[in-house]
Amino acid sequence: MSKIAVVYWSGTGNTEIMAQEVAAGAKAAGAEADVLTPADFDSSKISAYDAIAFGCPAMGAEVLEEAEFEPMWNECAGSLSGVKIALFGSYGWGDGEWMRTWEESAGNAGAVLACDSVMANEEPDDEAKAACRNLGQALA
Repeated sequence: MSKIAVVYWSGTGNTEIMAQEVAAGAKAAGAEADVLTPADFDSSKISAYDAIAFGCPAMGAEVLEEAEFEPMWNECAGSLSGVKIALFGSYGWGDGEWMRTWEESAGNAGAVLACDSVMANEEPDDEAKAACRNLGQALA
């Protein structure tokens, strides 16, 4: 059985909904899934997991949340080479620039993106929830 970490930050609850769907997809595929916040995760925990889903909404001018999530991401990035990951998050404006920048950052860190990233405009609809479950299954 694979072990998946779902690490997310959510300000309005939209990305939290997505995180729960990712975990449900991983569990449906037979994996164990731990849902964690940035306060509960750092680079020392990466090796305890077979794959990691990172979730963060677009903030400000389409950037990662800067107080909690981005510092955790930056601290982990140096330890992601060869690690199977997936990215997800919600947004309320823009065209997904934050996700493209984040995917580039993950690639530069040497992480292996297991599947396409999932974005939801505001609260995730049924299609976005299904995509999150598929993301969880891809990691499992």
